[in-house]
Amino acid sequence: MENVFKYYEFSNFFVDKSDAFSGNEISFTELNETHFLIFEKFEINSYNLYVSRYKNKKDIGVNPPEILELLVENYDKSIPEHRIMIKQYLS
Repeated sequence: MENVFKYYEFSNFFVDKSDAFSGNEISFTELNETHFLIFEKFEINSYNLYVSRYKNKKDIGVNPPEILELLVENYDKSIPEHRIMIKQYLS
């Protein structure tokens, strides 16, 4: 997964304080000024992938998102459909 995070320029993981991700660690990459892809880390090496909308980047992990949609539950980079989901948003 580290390669996925680096390749798509996701931020370092940090603890979500907005309660939108149950206090789990999150990492994000910017799609545009208000839309972001977010990985939520839960358990050891398990991740959910979301698309979200915030007023600005500074709100991530601090305030709840305006929009939050689960794209992939329990992301697995070896599953082509999971990889395609990221490429669909970042290509």
